Amino acid sequence: MKELALIGPTASGKSDLALRLAQQNNAYILSLDSLSLYKEIDIASAKPSKEELGLVKHFGIDLIRPNEEFSVGIFVKEYLKLKKRCEEEDKNLIIVGGSSFYLRTLVQGLSPIPEYTQETQQKVKELLLDIPSAYELLYKADEIYMQNIDPKDRYRIEKMLLIYVETGLSPTEYFEQNPPKAIIDKLPIYEIDVKRSYLKQRIILRTQKMIEMGLIDEICTLEHKYTRLPNALKAIGLIEVFDYLDGRITKEQMKEDIILHTAQLAKRQQTFNRTQFPKRRLLGIEEIYKEANNYLPD
Repeated sequence: MKELALIGPTASGKSDLALRLAQQNNAYILSLDSLSLYKEIDIASAKPSKEELGLVKHFGIDLIRPNEEFSVGIFVKEYLKLKKRCEEEDKNLIIVGGSSFYLRTLVQGLSPIPEYTQETQQKVKELLLDIPSAYELLYKADEIYMQNIDPKDRYRIEKMLLIYVETGLSPTEYFEQNPPKAIIDKLPIYEIDVKRSYLKQRIILRTQKMIEMGLIDEICTLEHKYTRLPNALKAIGLIEVFDYLDGRITKEQMKEDIILHTAQLAKRQQTFNRTQFPKRRLLGIEEIYKEANNYLPD
């Protein structure tokens, strides 16, 4: 079993390339896309079509409902389960997507999490009744670490509270004493090198296609079923539609906003990849295709 990762900015052609490689190299595909893991968010996530999903088995897609919490720990378990399956079925694995944070976790690892006593869980439950006060407690204990956590991010505040109450250590102290261990060793990482002007055109075309496929209706259905509260419904492509539905912008402005915000996201993704994966291979699509085809076969 061999594995490699394909990364790159949104709309750069990663999914199509992964599909080509998987079909020719007896591989499964693991999605790194943070929105595709949610059921019912199909158009807004630019999820692979039913036909594409039928050509190659994909994982990391349609795992949970939009109102359910997802964590990188769940993703790691999904990867480990899939890796075992690939080894049992003599399959290769292609990891692909724009949410490189998950990939960084596979490469750098996760710190072990302590076992929480019932007393700790009960105390944290009580503290979470007042989120601002809970955040302030953690902020006083570890100002530097908590600056990177939103004061309204209940999920991450809860995780840090559990560690703090159970161990008596601030998050920084705990993670220094319990450093992460890599989950994948020697993973070839390829990033698609794409010109900004070409990428902008692909983003424009994809946005138009999403609207034509029924993006607005999909988001209306999601709002009716889940409200706007879940974090999954605050992603690019959804927040702009909500602005349109609220009458704050026109449909044309909605489209322009999606294009602008997607382009800004693409730039952030490229910066993240450059800083977090210095040993990645930055190549054009066909160059990656050639190298990966040479690497994957036994």
